[in-house]
Amino acid sequence: MRAIDALSTQIQSRPCSELIVSIKPSAKRNRLTSRQTQLDAAVTSLIKDALAGVPSDKSVLVVDVGGTSVKILASTQTEIRSFLSGPRLTPRQMVLGVKKLASDWRYDVVSIGYPGPVLQGRPTAEPINLGHGWVGFDFAAAFGRPVKVVNDAALQAIGSYEGGKMLFLGLGTGLGTALIVDGELEPMELGHLPYKKATYESYVGRAGLERNGKKKWRRRVADVVERFTAALRPDETVIGGGNVRKLDALPPRCRAGHNANAFRGGFRLWAKDNLIPPDLPPGRSRHR
Repeated sequence: MRAIDALSTQIQSRPCSELIVSIKPSAKRNRLTSRQTQLDAAVTSLIKDALAGVPSDKSVLVVDVGGTSVKILASTQTEIRSFLSGPRLTPRQMVLGVKKLASDWRYDVVSIGYPGPVLQGRPTAEPINLGHGWVGFDFAAAFGRPVKVVNDAALQAIGSYEGGKMLFLGLGTGLGTALIVDGELEPMELGHLPYKKATYESYVGRAGLERNGKKKWRRRVADVVERFTAALRPDETVIGGGNVRKLDALPPRCRAGHNANAFRGGFRLWAKDNLIPPDLPPGRSRHR
């Protein structure tokens, strides 16, 4: 993680509206629907900046696993590819779908953003919005390459980090949270803490937005941000996730993130001096 400090001064966040230039559907591949999102020049530049800390002999494939889609990007490419996920998606199906989409890409290592708690590079609970079998699954063996797995909010946080003490809040299906202090990542599960009559996630996640409407949801988001920042005292707070664009204004000392930061975070996982070790496929030693 310390290596990301050298990158942070070169990379500036851009609003979500600048990211997607066009979306073109492709043919079904074994019932997996693929979409290709062409990146504009600005995002391509961000990706190249992020790759500054990646060893030149490593090509990184980043896999961002979500409840509605799985998005992938390789460090040798300038387009995001994706296919639909959903409540029946198993880890084996995810790997097969990724391999098919990336069949014409070269990659040496893999970064995975997982929508659930991760400890020491392994999922510790099954995802709420996907199928079963993720806990204990051998991703390195399935891909045949070294793999690093982190929580999806942590992946976006790593890609958003610009130094100091940063709190990341991901507004999506739930509430993803992570804290980075002087380059050290601390994944958190603050969304599951008690809040009012339920949890923080139930009020500012997608269910709360759909139940209460934008106006009340925005007030809840502002209240949650105020509570977390008062307790954790970050230098800044990054609000990311798919629903950040539904905010009409950001709370004080906050900046908007965007989903492209997940890919930047995945590239940074393989930067020199990163503290998160990879899982290796059978027959590969950590000491090689």
